[in-house]
Amino acid sequence: MFKVFIDGREGTTGLRIIDRLKDRCDIELMLIPEDKRKDLEERRKYLNACDVAFLCLPDAAAIEAVGLIDNENVRIIDTSTAHRINPDWVYGFPELKKELAEKLPTAKRVAVPGCHASGFNAIVSPLVEAGVIGSDALITCFSLTGYSGGGKKMIAQYETEKQDEMNSARIYALGQEHKHLPEMAAISGLENKPVFSPIVDDYYSGMLVTVPFFGSEVKGGIEAVRKVYLDKYSDKQFIDVSDINGEGQGSMLGSNNLSGKDKMQIFVTGNNERFTVSARFDNLGKGASGAAVQCMNIMLGFNEAEGLDL
Repeated sequence: MFKVFIDGREGTTGLRIIDRLKDRCDIELMLIPEDKRKDLEERRKYLNACDVAFLCLPDAAAIEAVGLIDNENVRIIDTSTAHRINPDWVYGFPELKKELAEKLPTAKRVAVPGCHASGFNAIVSPLVEAGVIGSDALITCFSLTGYSGGGKKMIAQYETEKQDEMNSARIYALGQEHKHLPEMAAISGLENKPVFSPIVDDYYSGMLVTVPFFGSEVKGGIEAVRKVYLDKYSDKQFIDVSDINGEGQGSMLGSNNLSGKDKMQIFVTGNNERFTVSARFDNLGKGASGAAVQCMNIMLGFNEAEGLDL
């Protein structure tokens, strides 16, 4: 049985990882006493006594936690932004690139993708890889997310301190310096960061990341794009290339239809002149905790969907 420790288990991501692991008989959850969870030496002890350490911490604390580990057998899965473009860490999105899938089973250091970045990279990376768009493409993206993506503080604002302005969808990161931008460019293979507009709305969880395209800027147009995704993801159990006609919503796409799930859907909609590609998933599922557990399953030799809800 593998011992698993979650450093930062009181946060939204940590709590969701616990939910996915608590009933498993192949995992022993090491739970630090509540009054010791911020004690440096106690954390050091737990971090070095486990087989897998999940870091569900702010960036600086995640970097500190890595520095506390001197047991070379401990495998780290970091859910923060701190190591996502570090070449010494494996990016935890095995469906995205063959080399990631090959490295993950033996990886000692894994960085879980950011939620917005997961959708963006699932859309853009295969197109760059296939040469359908160039690495020098100038891309725009908007992403609609539930408020749980903002962590405990934002959850409390929406659920206990709600103001009138929170009744409407709100664009944020207006200065174009969102923390996922470096990861979105580096992992997708783009030379330029996208113009990115994240939007938070009045529901708990669920995400819809959308990238628009002019057909004249894409080799082969909309059908070439659809084929890229079918070729890329048809054998991946966590990602479906979906038909919007099966939605029962006419020409509309909902953003929280996969709330509570751990998979992702890709939609290609429009025509050869103008079209959009959207990735729908749960920002706490394939966008965070579900992705982290998927990585752990692969690293420990389990079925990658063990304990997850697809």
